[in-house]
Amino acid sequence: MATGCKIVLDFERPARELIESFREISVANLDDCMGRIAAVRAEIVPMGKPKLLGAAFTVKVPEGDNLMFHKAMDLAKPGDVIVINAGGSIQRSIFGELMAHYCKIRGIAGIAVDGSIRDAVEIAAMDFPVYARGVTPNGPYKNGPGEINTVISFGGRTVHPGDIVVADADGMLFVRPDEADAILKAANAVMEKEANIMKTQLENGTYLRPWVDEKLQEIGCEIVERS
Repeated sequence: MATGCKIVLDFERPARELIESFREISVANLDDCMGRIAAVRAEIVPMGKPKLLGAAFTVKVPEGDNLMFHKAMDLAKPGDVIVINAGGSIQRSIFGELMAHYCKIRGIAGIAVDGSIRDAVEIAAMDFPVYARGVTPNGPYKNGPGEINTVISFGGRTVHPGDIVVADADGMLFVRPDEADAILKAANAVMEKEANIMKTQLENGTYLRPWVDEKLQEIGCEIVERS
C-alpha cells in the first residue's frame, strides 16, 4: 500500500483504567490468549527499558524519512505510544536521542519503530521504552509524505489508532479496545493457572502433564524399556 499524505489530529483513546489493567500481564500470557499469533515479528526488540504500555498513536513514513514523526511528537498526548511504520527498513535511522528525549519529557509512554534508530547507548540509558528493528548511524531524510493516525501495518500486524500497546522483554502486541475485557479475563485465568502449577512444583516437586503421554500414544510413539 502506498504512503499517502494525511494527518488525523486526534482519535478516541481507551479509558486509562482499561489500559492499566494490562500493566502486570506478560505479553506471553496475552499472546497465548490471542491464538498465539498476535505478537509482532521477533526482529523488533527493546532498545532499553522493555516494559511498554499505552494507546497507539500511529505514524507511517517512507523508508528512511522522519518528517511525519517530527509532526507526531507535537501531536501525541501523554500516555500515548508512538508506533511508526517505517517499512521495516534498517538502512536509515528514524530518530535518535534528541527526539526520544523530547517524547519522554512530553509524557509519551514510549516509541516503537519498524525500522532503525541511532544513539542506541544513550537511548538505552534513558529509562524510556523504545523498540526498533535495527540500529544505524545513517540519518533520515525529511521530505515526506506520510500519515498520522491512520491504520498501519507494524511488524506484520495491523494497528489502529487507540489500540492498546503492550510490550515487554518477550515482544510486543496490540489489543483492540473492544476485545480487551475478554482478553484480560482469559489472561488472568492463565496467570492463576500458572501460579498454581508453580506452587505445586515448589511444594511437591511435581509437574503433572497427563496430556504428554496421551499425545505420545495418539501419534503411535514406540516406547521400549532399555536400549
